[in-house]
Amino acid sequence: MVKAVVLGAAGGIGQPLSLLLKINPLVKELSLYDIVNTPGVAADLSHISTPAKVVGYLPPDDGLKKALTGADIVIIPAGVPRKPGMTRDDLFKINAGIVRDLAKGIAETAPNAFVLVISNPVNSTVPIVAEVFKKQGVYDPKRLFGVTTLDVVRASTFVSEVLGDLSLAPKITVPVVGGHSGVTIVPLLSQSSHPLPSGFSRENLDKLINRIQFGGDEVVKAKDGAGSATLSMAYAGNEFANKVIRAVKGEKGIVAPAFVSLAADKQGGDALKKEIGRDLDFFSAPVELGPEGVAKIHNLGKISDHEAELIKAAVPELATNIEKGVSFIESSKL
Repeated sequence: MVKAVVLGAAGGIGQPLSLLLKINPLVKELSLYDIVNTPGVAADLSHISTPAKVVGYLPPDDGLKKALTGADIVIIPAGVPRKPGMTRDDLFKINAGIVRDLAKGIAETAPNAFVLVISNPVNSTVPIVAEVFKKQGVYDPKRLFGVTTLDVVRASTFVSEVLGDLSLAPKITVPVVGGHSGVTIVPLLSQSSHPLPSGFSRENLDKLINRIQFGGDEVVKAKDGAGSATLSMAYAGNEFANKVIRAVKGEKGIVAPAFVSLAADKQGGDALKKEIGRDLDFFSAPVELGPEGVAKIHNLGKISDHEAELIKAAVPELATNIEKGVSFIESSKL
């Protein structure tokens, strides 16, 4: 019996994500929360002939508390989408406060839930949730994840396009490490399950890396002011949520990249800090999932010199993003 909660369920990511969770056979109860429209979204989804019971809540009458009561897994896509010309930094000013307030609700009502953060900028919003939980005395680093799965999904798709066979996309795995914005996204293409074509030029490699790093901009531009990556993000969010649920139910050997606290697995985290050459609190790395959440943080493995340079470029930016989230809560009155 898994109760999944979507905070921000009426938005561009929240609605398709809620649909995918409704058709997930492992979800038995689906609780939707947003500042508008959730009763309608819930009524619509509730007609789908799958077992999950769906209820929608609004802020009045303790809606957030009711939505979170008994939650096993909480997914947060709440916030505003990116528009053309906006950086993830611009998003921070708006989304930081939204995520802080939702985190406070989770800390008070569902402190033992697994929390999956989609709201951008993930490099900063995950530390915000961690700091709120610390202040409330309920922080367990093993249960908090920043969802970077869309970078992994994009890498699989774009590599299959390079190989000229989209049917390979579901089978291709490329570890994507670092963070979840721009240069902090580091695809380890040298470790792709399906190698790039022999003779693939450095110029083409750089173009492919750039496309994975800035795939979100491609969508923002194509939508021409009508939003950002919502459908692909909902798919990626559901993929990662499903892995967490399966691991919690006892399935072994599930490994997926996620932006996590390196304190979640001290031994693995310390080894990773040595590899990246900096004492960062958070980093996206391949994470083995278990009933407790983070079971093991894997190291980077064998990487190319070029990938080592990309990680070197990502680390200072990541450190700044993390500090921004921490400082936001230090200056907030909770």
